Amino acid sequence: MTSHWILGPGAIGRLLAHSLSPFTDAILIGRRALPEQQHLTTPEGEERIQRLASFTAAELTSHPLPTPGFVHITTKAMATEAALASIADVVAPTTPLVLWQNGFLAQPRITQTWPGPVLCATTTQGAYLTGDDGVVHAGRGPTFIGDLDNQHAGLEKALAALLSEAGFTATAVSDIRQRLWQKLAVNAAINPLVALNGVRNGELRGDAYAGRLAAVVKEVAAILKQENIAPPNGGEGKNAWLALVWQVVENTANNKASMLQDIEARRPTERGAILGPLIDSAERHGLPCGVLKELNSELAKLEAEF
Repeated sequence: MTSHWILGPGAIGRLLAHSLSPFTDAILIGRRALPEQQHLTTPEGEERIQRLASFTAAELTSHPLPTPGFVHITTKAMATEAALASIADVVAPTTPLVLWQNGFLAQPRITQTWPGPVLCATTTQGAYLTGDDGVVHAGRGPTFIGDLDNQHAGLEKALAALLSEAGFTATAVSDIRQRLWQKLAVNAAINPLVALNGVRNGELRGDAYAGRLAAVVKEVAAILKQENIAPPNGGEGKNAWLALVWQVVENTANNKASMLQDIEARRPTERGAILGPLIDSAERHGLPCGVLKELNSELAKLEAEF
C-alpha cells in the first residue's frame, strides 16, 4: 500500500488524513506530536473518531518509516520550504510532492528546486481546528490537481482518483496555474476581510462588508487581466470574478477562514502569499491597488501586536 505523508497537521492536513485513512496509509508529520485519537465533525454535524498516526519531523531520523509514495505539504505558504527541508534527509529526492498552499509563492519556487515531481493542489474544502484532537469539515468543494509544467498527467490522474474516492471530489487538470491564480483572487477577497473583522465567510454578504469586498474584486480583476488569467466560468471581467467570490462565500458560509484562524491564534497570516503576488503584479503593470495595500497594512499592524 502506498503511504501518504502529510507534512503540516493543520486543518486541511488533518481533514486530508481523516479522508485518506480508510483507503491508504496516511501519516501526519508536524513540529510536535498530536493525540493519536482524532475527532472529525462532518458538514452535517456527524462526529467521527479515528486513530491517526502522528510523528514529529525529528522522530523520522530515529524511527524511519517506509518510503512514502506521496508527500503532501499542507503548511502555511511561508513555512513550506522550511517544512520540506525538515524531512529532505529522510525522503528520496524523486518522491512526488503535493503542494496545498494558498497563494502563488511556494509553488513556483519548489517546482524549480525539487528534483522529483511537484504537483499543486487547489481546493475549496473548508476546515478549521478545534484543538489538538479535533477538526471541523465546514464545507465541501472541488479539488484540482496539476503541475506548473504539465509533465505528470498520469500521476495527477491517479492521485485525483484516490482523492475523489476519499471524498475530495478531485480532478486532474492541465491549467493549474490558472486555477491557482483563481483561488488567489477568491482568497484575497474573502480572507483579509473575515480576519480583520472576526466573522465567518457568510457574514460578508452583509452591507457592512459587501462594498469593500467588491472594491477588492475590482482591483484583482484588472490585475488578473494583465496576467492573462481568464475570468471564471466563461464570464467577462469584474462581474465574473465577483460572481465566483459570492459563490464561494455561499458555499463556505459557516467556514472560519484560515487567515481568521491565524489571527485568533495570534500567529502570522498568509498575507504575503495571498496579497503579495497581487500587489507585486499591480505595481509591475502600473495598476491601482490601494484597497489591497490597505488590507495588507491592516493585517501587518495586527500581526505586529502578536
